[in-house]
Order: sequence, then C-alpha cells, then structure tokens
Amino acid sequence: FLAVMTFERHLAGARDFVIYWATGQQLVHHGNPYDPATMRALEHGAGFAGKAELVNYMRNPPWGLPLALPLGFFSARVAALPWSLLMLAMLVIEVRLVWDILGRPRSHLDWLGYCFPPALVCVIMGQTSLFLLLGLVLFLRLHKTQPFWAGAALWFCTLKPHLFVPFGLVLIVWIVLNRRWRIVLGLASALAVSIGLTLAIDPAAFRQYLAWAHSSGISDEFLPCLGVALRDLINPQAKWLIFVPCAIGSIWALPWFWRKRATWNWLTDGHLLMLVSILVAPYAWFYDQSLALPALLFAAVRTRSRALLAVLALLCILLEIQPFYAAGPETAAYLWPAPAWLVWYLLARRAEKAADSPTPVLAATAVN
Repeated sequence: FLAVMTFERHLAGARDFVIYWATGQQLVHHGNPYDPATMRALEHGAGFAGKAELVNYMRNPPWGLPLALPLGFFSARVAALPWSLLMLAMLVIEVRLVWDILGRPRSHLDWLGYCFPPALVCVIMGQTSLFLLLGLVLFLRLHKTQPFWAGAALWFCTLKPHLFVPFGLVLIVWIVLNRRWRIVLGLASALAVSIGLTLAIDPAAFRQYLAWAHSSGISDEFLPCLGVALRDLINPQAKWLIFVPCAIGSIWALPWFWRKRATWNWLTDGHLLMLVSILVAPYAWFYDQSLALPALLFAAVRTRSRALLAVLALLCILLEIQPFYAAGPETAAYLWPAPAWLVWYLLARRAEKAADSPTPVLAATAVN
C-alpha cells in the first residue's frame, strides 16, 4: 500500500497527508498556509476527493508548521511515501520504547501496539497524532533520568494541547511540588526553537493563524468526542458545553493526584490520567486515541485474565472491520472507542489487583 502511494495520485491526495503537503508548499513559496483559495487549489490539484468548495488546514499551533516544510519541496506523490514511512517508523519505535519501559516482557502482546487501530489510521492517513504519542512515550522514558530531554519531548504534545488537559494540570502540580524545573526548561527551550523556526519560515504565521481560527467555524463541527456529543444533545448553540467533560475530568484529576502525591509514579499512575484526558478532550478525532496505546499495553502485560485480553483484541478487530473511510472520522460511529479503552483498562487493573491479593484462607494461614 505504501509503495503504491508514490505512483497513485488519488491515494496520496485522498488522505490527510495532503493537508500537510499543501501547507509545506505554501511555506516553501512564502505563501499563507491559511489562505483558502490557494490551499483549496493545492489540495484538490493533488487529488483531494472532497467537495469542490471544501478546504482543510493544518490546525496545529503555528510552531508545528516546520514539520510540514520539508514536504513542500516535493510533489504530493513523491512526498507521500517518505511521510507514511516516517509514521510507520514512529509507531514501531514507540511500541519498542513502551516495551522497554515495561521491562521487555516475554510475550507477544507488543503486537497489540503495532496493530492498534487508531495508530494504524495515523499511518494510513498520514496524521500527526503519532508525534504526540512519541512525546508522551519519551517523557515516560526520560523523566527520571534526563528531565531536560523529557521536557523537550513534551513539545510534541503541544501540537494538540487540548488532548492533555487533566494530564497537563497534574503534570504542572507535580513539577512544582517536586521542583522538576529542568523539565520546564526543556519544554521552554523546545518551544523557543520551534517558534523561532516558524517566524523565520513565515514571519506572519501567528497573525495568519489567529485570523483563520477566528473564522474557521471549528466550534460548529461535529467530532466524535464526548463534549461535542453533549453539546449537540442539549443545545447545539451552547458551545461552552464541549468543555464540561474536560472540567469534570480536571476536577477529578487534581484531588486524585493529591492523594497519591507521595508515591506518584508516571509509569503506573499516569496511564489512567491519559485515558481520562482522551475521553474528556473538547476536540478529538479517532486517530488521536493513539495516545491510549501505552496505557493499554501496560494493563495488557500486567493482567492475568485471558478473557480480558481477548476482549481487547475483539475491540481492535471491531474497529478494523468498521471501515474508517466508509463511516468517516466525523461520524458518531467513533464515539464508543474512547470510553471503551478506559473501561477495559479499569477492568484489567481490577483483575490484576484481585489476582495479586491473597485468598481469605491463605491470609488466615499466614496470620496463624
């Protein structure tokens, strides 16, 4: 499939990759990456299959624009293959890093990571959510031994900061309580470098982005996430409703962290926090759920329940046979995976604790 992209115009243009390619074209030619007429012409010229009036933009904050710049030096067909190979390589690296964090268990459960549907969709569509997953995994791997680089890795997470609200709030409190200022320095340094590169490439990038965001109409879109579903159910005009789940998640996260602050461990406690952050995000697509991969692998390795492992595999299969292109990423058909990951994780951790706790007979024998 990846090899065919190089030669098949429509395969390159029909994916989200074409948005990043068109953005790169504008940056290379010193154009406005948020100009509707030019972006529409570039995307449809590359084979974008949407309606003639439809145009898409790179919605990440402007400091993410340098990621798209290299694509602008090539045609869409030529750039499609290396971009997809980059996504595939990142997925492999991320799963291997998680596997190392877990102590390289002697099992084949790592294939659940390689076959995780949201991550595979990122590879197929050329989506950037795998960059976020890379930042999350590197932070988990480096925060104890190399805090500066752990903070720098968090830069990837700032490409979609709305996916990390409860997680980010707890992270800030944890940094302050434990005086982990090198993490802050690493993140600030990475942001400073990326903002400098952005301004060098497009001095008007932030002004152009703000002008686009003001008139983009994103707040009226339907996305398969809890906040948007709540808004459309109660009052589609009350846009503030999309933030209600996020506020509830944040209110839960801070006291929960505070009770565990003395023994807090990002390698064990951070997973539930990330799953809740995904669930309550005010703006999220199905492929953003790639961020659930470390939590699910962690719970899969630790649980002894084969039934629960079978359920996780079944959930992934259901998503594989629910064709992403047929249903469309913007439909309610993709509302269920985020809560499903969270429920499965909680059940797996509960089964783990039940298996580790001694039976009443054994406990009484130990006391005697």
